Amino acid sequence: MFDNLDAIESKYEELTTKISDPEVISNQNEWRKMMKEHANIEPIVLKYREYKKAVEDLEEAKEMMNDKELKDLAEEEMLSAKERIPKLEEELKILLIPKDPDDDKNVICEIRGGAGGDEAALFAGTLFRMYSMYCDRKHWKLEVLNENATELGGYKEISFMIKGEGAYSRLKFESGVHRVQRVPETEASGRIHTSTASVAVLPEVEDVDIDINPADIKMEVFRASGAGGQHVNKTSSAVRLIHVPTGMVAECQTERSQVQNREYAMKLLMSRLYEIEKAKRDSELENERRSQIGNADRSEKIRTYNYPQGRITDHRIGMSIYQMENFLNGDIDEMIDNLIAADTAEKLKGNEE
Repeated sequence: MFDNLDAIESKYEELTTKISDPEVISNQNEWRKMMKEHANIEPIVLKYREYKKAVEDLEEAKEMMNDKELKDLAEEEMLSAKERIPKLEEELKILLIPKDPDDDKNVICEIRGGAGGDEAALFAGTLFRMYSMYCDRKHWKLEVLNENATELGGYKEISFMIKGEGAYSRLKFESGVHRVQRVPETEASGRIHTSTASVAVLPEVEDVDIDINPADIKMEVFRASGAGGQHVNKTSSAVRLIHVPTGMVAECQTERSQVQNREYAMKLLMSRLYEIEKAKRDSELENERRSQIGNADRSEKIRTYNYPQGRITDHRIGMSIYQMENFLNGDIDEMIDNLIAADTAEKLKGNEE
């Protein structure tokens, strides 16, 4: 670990010199790249220097023990350094875990009603409302890209973009199947039904992240429509993009402008294709330990919302929260914090093996 830290510190010092060099600054693309790398490794270097100072303090305190007049002070210094060193070592281990390069990206989220018909669509609407309220709490911006609403107020499917600092780093753990157990509003006898909705959280990607041949994209235009098939737009402003090699389809019909709808549909398509490529790359890295939390399959049941018991249970970490109303009103940070902690612990375990 320490050889690695020495190398990172040397790289940091090299970058510190280069980013102040007028010749490097004149090449803005190269300079921005170096600035980003410098900022990424700075927390590691600062923590490593703090660790080295604690080790140095310990050695100095040991030498002071030979001086009778300074013995009490030396013992105090030794005790303080011995307490700090193990904590700093653990913090360094966490900082050395490779960061997901997508963590700082915006998010494209897709929610689809699953098993359960109208009740599943209503549950998809409940989840969309939950994430919308979470965005409000985080002061993130949410834009609906595409929706297929039902007459009862739910969604067969809805796609939306979330723009905000660290959005993907916190929401990526929401991908998977969410299950609800409750008495549907449409159920006269009061029986509890089980329904599902799937959530996919994709990082927004730029052109540099994935290369798509324009010739592989087929575009169709159609009229935007609302719940029940009622037309809400008399012009063909809605856009459907088809990636011919994979058959992947992305639609957007929420904007009045066909150009804007095409732009949003392309973002959605690129993010889906990027996810496929990313999954393929991950599977090829045989020596890399993959966290079961961070890489949950979209078909995997990850969470149950049990209304009669007022309980939300995340099956990946075995955690239950008994504050249904608050949770559905966007108070989901406690669950996300625990998922991140479990993911970090899994990666630490992988690094030690």
